[in-house]
Amino acid sequence: MRKLFRPRSQLIMYSTMKFIGRFVLFITITFLLCSCSNFNCSRLENLLGGDINLISLGNKIADDLTRSAMPPLRPRHPEEAILTSTFVNIHNLEQTSRMGRLLQSHAGTRLVQLGYSVKEVNLRNTMKIDPRDGEKILSRDLSQISPDQAVQAILVGTYSVNKRTLYITAKLINPVNRNIISAQSYHLCMDDNLLAMFGLQRKRTDSSNVAPPSGSLLDEIFF
Repeated sequence: MRKLFRPRSQLIMYSTMKFIGRFVLFITITFLLCSCSNFNCSRLENLLGGDINLISLGNKIADDLTRSAMPPLRPRHPEEAILTSTFVNIHNLEQTSRMGRLLQSHAGTRLVQLGYSVKEVNLRNTMKIDPRDGEKILSRDLSQISPDQAVQAILVGTYSVNKRTLYITAKLINPVNRNIISAQSYHLCMDDNLLAMFGLQRKRTDSSNVAPPSGSLLDEIFF
């Protein structure tokens, strides 16, 4: 009986494709097994859920706002600074939280990394400065918002909490005409650490019936 042999080039191609397939499968499984806050508030939270990284969130807010600003902002112009304000409760613009202050700090840091001049806030008649709550510029009375120095934009943000869901809106505002030159919205399911920043905690009778976010399954296996 005559045997059929594959040409060497086909064998090499077959082996290469098989290796690539296994590699892609390994990367996919690794990604799925790594903790990810996107799985919070889902049936997979106990296995794949993860903590929310406020540094990454602050960086994303700064990146998204500057990328979509119209007219575009001008980096590396120290004479045209950006002011940042503490993120506040949308239902009470006089109220903030630890998360609101952290987001202001991380977003401001990212703006500096992107080449923008960010002013330390210490201005009269511009922002309300509270030693406990931070620097707040949002007010129902717009006449109070009138910076006395040249700035090209002001970063403001609001948030709202609904059970475990956190809604965040961030904007860049032109201080001269008060036009919104960039705006982004986000929502995420809060983990226990973030809930604690609001003085909240999950009830054991949570109807979602999910366990607290766990760490990476790979870490549990190998470390």
